[in-house]
Amino acid sequence: MKHLIAPSILAADFANIQRDIEMINRSEADWIHVDIMDGVFVPNISFGFPVLAAVNKLTNKPLDVHLMIVDPDRYLTAFKDYGAANITVHYEACTHLHRTIQKIKELGCTAGVAVNPHTPIAHLHDIIEEIDLVCVMSVNPGFGGQKFIESTYRRIQELKLLAQGRKDALWIEIDGGVNQLNALPLLKAGANVLVTGNTVFSAENQEKTIFDLKNISTSTMTI
Repeated sequence: MKHLIAPSILAADFANIQRDIEMINRSEADWIHVDIMDGVFVPNISFGFPVLAAVNKLTNKPLDVHLMIVDPDRYLTAFKDYGAANITVHYEACTHLHRTIQKIKELGCTAGVAVNPHTPIAHLHDIIEEIDLVCVMSVNPGFGGQKFIESTYRRIQELKLLAQGRKDALWIEIDGGVNQLNALPLLKAGANVLVTGNTVFSAENQEKTIFDLKNISTSTMTI
C-alpha cells in the first residue's frame, strides 16, 4: 500500500490561501487535511464552512476533514455538503461512536476516528471493522508546530495488530509533528497517511518537500 501525503492547511498562509492551494494541486499530495476546531474540544478555533467551501472550489484533491469539535453529529451533513470526502471524528468526542460512523458512511464519505495521545488504542477494538481510517494524534490536538510524541511508534504497531485480519485496508494516519526525519520510521511502523503542516508550509520549496515525503525510499519496508 503506497502511503499518502495530506498537507494540513492549518499551517498555510491565509492571506495567500489560493496560492497555497494551487501549490498543493500541482504537487504530489494526495489529500488536503482540514482541521476544524471549536475552541471547546480543543483550546483553539480554526475555520468553518465558508473557508471549507472556498478550499473545495479551489482544489482538485479530496478534502480530509478532521473534526476537533464537541457533538460532531450535528454538523456531519453540512461538512459533506461543503466538500468533505473523508470525515474524521474524535473517539473522545462521540458518545455513540457506532451511530456517528454509520451516519458518515450514509452520507457517502469515508469514515475516520481520531485518538488523542492518551487514549488507549485498544478502545477501538469494537469499532475497527466499521471504520476506514484511524488518525493517531502524535501531538495533543489544538495547535500546529508541537513536538512529536515518541510513543506514537508503539501506538501505530498496536493499531496494526488490532486491525490485522479484521481491517487490513485501514488507513493509519499520523497527525502532528511529522517531518523529514520521522516520516520513514512512521511508515516502517505501519502508518500509511502522513499529515504535514509546518514541515511543508515553512519549507523554501514546498512542492519539493511534498515530493520528497511522497517518494521516501521504502525498499526495506514491509507494509
